Amino acid sequence: MSELENDLRQILVKGATEMSVVLTETQIENLLAYIREFEKWNKAYNLSAVRDVRQMVARHLLDSLSVVPYFLTSKYSTENVIDVGTGGGLPGIPLAIMFPHKQFTLLDSNGKKTRFLFHVKTLLNLTNVNVENCRVEEFTPAQLFNAVISRAFASLQDMTEGCTHLLREQGVFLAMKGIYPEDELVPIVEKIALIETIKLQVAETDGERHLLVMQSKK
Repeated sequence: MSELENDLRQILVKGATEMSVVLTETQIENLLAYIREFEKWNKAYNLSAVRDVRQMVARHLLDSLSVVPYFLTSKYSTENVIDVGTGGGLPGIPLAIMFPHKQFTLLDSNGKKTRFLFHVKTLLNLTNVNVENCRVEEFTPAQLFNAVISRAFASLQDMTEGCTHLLREQGVFLAMKGIYPEDELVPIVEKIALIETIKLQVAETDGERHLLVMQSKK
């Protein structure tokens, strides 16, 4: 194993342990294979502003894995999840690796990014992943989703208004945010209920992270 490979592995395993996320050997290998492909394709496809692969492990993999404890304990179903504005597959690919029995749809309007996602899906044999290249408002799923998750999608208002048609009854919006977005909650208060706010612990990362669990008021 090269020194770089060893470094990436250590950052991932140590970080996951700090976050109480248990990784199997297969999951470690798949997560690292994904981030290596991410770095390789990033040069041409501009998947992320982060250029250093060590930082990618912390800022992309560990950040995505920070919601794993929620997926394990949520009273709301997360069996069929859509990651809207997934970009290079964050958090959808790491979550699909962690939960092989759950279904993940990765949606992005950028063709270059979805080509990368198809490549990763094939390379890692992720049979629980579907990739959709279109704008969210134009996407009509064959089956509605239990949850809409997003890590880098616009405002809470854009997310909730743009994705309501994707959710089944009792479905939830899972918004991964930095600092608590007090101002973003104001315009949606009449239509959307904030069910829960979880302060995420992200190893190797400075700054606040939050997961907001929301539901349409019917």
